[in-house]
Amino acid sequence: MDIGTKIKNAREDKDIYQKDMAKLIPMNQSNYSKIERNFQEPNMYQLKRIAEILNIDLNSLLDINYTVEPCNNKKCSETDDEKTGNKKTEKEKDSYLPEIRFALEVKNLYEKYFKTAPGN
Repeated sequence: MDIGTKIKNAREDKDIYQKDMAKLIPMNQSNYSKIERNFQEPNMYQLKRIAEILNIDLNSLLDINYTVEPCNNKKCSETDDEKTGNKKTEKEKDSYLPEIRFALEVKNLYEKYFKTAPGN
């Protein structure tokens, strides 16, 4: 299901009119309608506000299946930072993995839904 349809269904489930959603975000009602019809892409702020207003999780809205997997390959167990040569402990290196995976997942989903990566 596309993002506009998910937003529309959630809004209708909450018995909220489009004009009221637009005021709460805040944005123009015409532009909000375009989001629901997938004619306009919401920006990250609008997505966040829509999720807050409708009390829905951004992960489910964007189809993010975020899970942290243990790092078991050789590259993850190396202790030298390849770029700087600085020593890092296993704990330091592993602590960044969930954030990196999440950032990549968000980037991939943004590209999937909006045809471009953020910042491009």
